[in-house]
Amino acid sequence: MADYIITLRPIPGSTVPATSSGTTFLKLDDADTSLLTAARAMPQAAWVADIMAQVPRQTDATGVSRGDVLVFIHGYNNTADLVLQRHRLIKQNLAANGFAGTVVSFDWPSGDIALAYLPDREEAKKTAFALVRDGIWPVAQGQAANCQVNVHLLAHSTGAYVVQEAFDDADDHAAISAINWTVSQIALISGDISASSLTAGDSETESIYRHCIRLTNYANAHDEVLQISNVKRVGIEPRVGRVGLPDGAPVQAVNVDCSVYYGDAVAPTVSATDIAASHSWQFDDPVFALDLAQTLNGDRDRSVITTRRPIATNRFQLKPPG
Repeated sequence: MADYIITLRPIPGSTVPATSSGTTFLKLDDADTSLLTAARAMPQAAWVADIMAQVPRQTDATGVSRGDVLVFIHGYNNTADLVLQRHRLIKQNLAANGFAGTVVSFDWPSGDIALAYLPDREEAKKTAFALVRDGIWPVAQGQAANCQVNVHLLAHSTGAYVVQEAFDDADDHAAISAINWTVSQIALISGDISASSLTAGDSETESIYRHCIRLTNYANAHDEVLQISNVKRVGIEPRVGRVGLPDGAPVQAVNVDCSVYYGDAVAPTVSATDIAASHSWQFDDPVFALDLAQTLNGDRDRSVITTRRPIATNRFQLKPPG
C-alpha cells in the first residue's frame, strides 16, 4: 500500500513544484527507500483526491459510511529516512491491531543532530501552520458529503509543539477560523510541551481542545530525553510526556501512564546507554500499538480499552491485555 507523505524539505529534481510555502505532496511505493523521491511528487489536489479514494470505508450502526486518516507528526532530530521508517512502522503496527485507516506523515525539516534541539523548535514554530493548511484542512475539505472521514493526529516529542503552534495559528487565520473544523483523536507520545499548558483554559492549548474530540497523552516517567530537555532550558516546566496531564485538564483529555509498563517490560530489553529508547520505544511496542489502535477506532469507551488499568477518572496505566 502506498505511503502518503507531506514534506517541507526540498525535493531535488522534482517536476511538480512545491507550493508557495515549500510544501510537497508525495505518494511513495513500497519499493521506495527514500522519502525525498522526486518522481513521487503530486499536485496537492490530485494527492488529496487519491487519499480520499483509498481511505477504507466502514458503515456504522446508523448506515453512515466512515473512514479514518491518521496524520503522524515527528519530533526533533529526525532525518527524512527516519521519518519514512517510523511512518511505515506505525502503519504496519496499527494495521496488525485492527486499525484500517490511512496513515499520512507530516515531515517538517528538523535537524539530524541532537545539539540542534533549540533550532529545531524554532523551525517547528515557523512551519507549524502548514500542518493545518496542507495536512488537516485539505483532507477535511476533500471528503464527500455521504462519507465522514475522521482525521486523527499522532504527535511525537516536538511534534506536540508543532500541533500546539499549528492549532493556535489556525485560530488566528481568518479563512480557517471562520469554518467549524475538528479532528477526532489527538494522541501525544513523549510530548515535549509543558504539562501545565494542557490545563483547561490555558492560552497555549485552548485551540487544541477547541478543535478535537479527545486528547490522549501517553506519559513515561523514565523518559531520559525529556529530562535532558529540561536541563537544556533551565527553568522550563516539566514536559507532559514525562509527568503526565495536569489535574486541571478538561474532561476530554485522557492520560495513559506508561511508566510501570516501560520499566517492567521495555527497559530490560534495551541498552542502559541507549537514552533515546526511553523517548521512542512506542514505535516498536505491540502493547502501545494495540492501545493506540483501539483509541483511534473509537469503538469502545476509553475506560474499557484492553491495555489499560484505571487509576482515577480519565487516568490509566498501560498494561498488557488480559
